[in-house]
Amino acid sequence: MDNPVKNLNSIICEALKTYFRGIKKENQHIETDLGKIAAFSIAKAGENDLFKIFVKEHNSEEVDNLVSQLDKAISPQINCTDCGNCCKSLMVLISDSEADNLSDHLSQSRETFDKEYLEKGSNGLMIMNRMPCPFLSDNKCSVYEHRFEGCKEFPALHLPNFTRRLFTTFMHYDRCPIIFNVVEQLKDELGFEREV
Repeated sequence: MDNPVKNLNSIICEALKTYFRGIKKENQHIETDLGKIAAFSIAKAGENDLFKIFVKEHNSEEVDNLVSQLDKAISPQINCTDCGNCCKSLMVLISDSEADNLSDHLSQSRETFDKEYLEKGSNGLMIMNRMPCPFLSDNKCSVYEHRFEGCKEFPALHLPNFTRRLFTTFMHYDRCPIIFNVVEQLKDELGFEREV
């Protein structure tokens, strides 16, 4: 037979854990200084390699849910236009329909648009032909409503299968404050033992 006092204590303990976890999250520092993020990334490269192994040992759906929650809590606290680093360094694949859409918006022929902005591989894949993105102006996208899908989905923390995208996540960890902060808080949420 269940002990009602033990059950009540268990419920109270869980409620307190949730409450204090919430306080910790509210008081969690959000780092946006790109210099500090880059330096931390170099200093913690070994720790991050261990974390990649550690996170793969967890249930993928559980990790996706945590990443999604952290992304929803952290992203609103970071103004991407203070940074614009993704537009300065991110290579996204561009489809024909996206190129058609943007060339129409710019009132350019596709031939002119392709010559001015695109690099085409022998396999038919297309990317922007220079960085930073030529449509970046004062850390803002000048063609925001017509930007490419890869731009729209970055940093892709809302997408499923986070543990299968660790390579690309950590490729941008040192240059995207959202990714950096989500990963650092994910370490805490999963109980990862950090290096000292």
